[in-house]
Amino acid sequence: MNKKDILWAPWRIGYVAGNKTRGCFLCSVCKSEKNYENLVLYKGIYVFIILNLYPYNNGHLMVVPNRHIKNIEKLTAGEGDECTVFIKASLKILKKVLKPEGFNIGLNVGKSAGAGVEGHLHFHIVPRWIGDTNFMPVIAGTKVISQSLHELYVLLSKEYKTVLGKK
Repeated sequence: MNKKDILWAPWRIGYVAGNKTRGCFLCSVCKSEKNYENLVLYKGIYVFIILNLYPYNNGHLMVVPNRHIKNIEKLTAGEGDECTVFIKASLKILKKVLKPEGFNIGLNVGKSAGAGVEGHLHFHIVPRWIGDTNFMPVIAGTKVISQSLHELYVLLSKEYKTVLGKK
């Protein structure tokens, strides 16, 4: 192995060596009051918004029902309405703060569809820019994220309070 074969990512030790959450980590995060530590940007009545700890792009976040539910057709009207409001607010905020040129918005339902957390429905919002799929992911299988999650958290959480109100 030579130097160009090594990707230095010291923040990953927390994931590799840390205590694994028993049960659903999204349920644990929802119940916790440690929003900054858990990267929870905003909590509503039925839904919360969290930055993805392993983002595809800067600003990758998730809109998550508080209730542990795996099927979109089981959402209550209140949950569905708040998901929609939070997705729309997230697009507005991400456009203002990060100025992306587009978005991928979606959810993976079931393991065969790529759901990393099968039992707890969550919507992904991934900001996109022309050229964000550059040579690094294609040649090296590596994605470069240019901003720390907590730095981004501070910027976005202020905007959520402005757009959705203080909680």
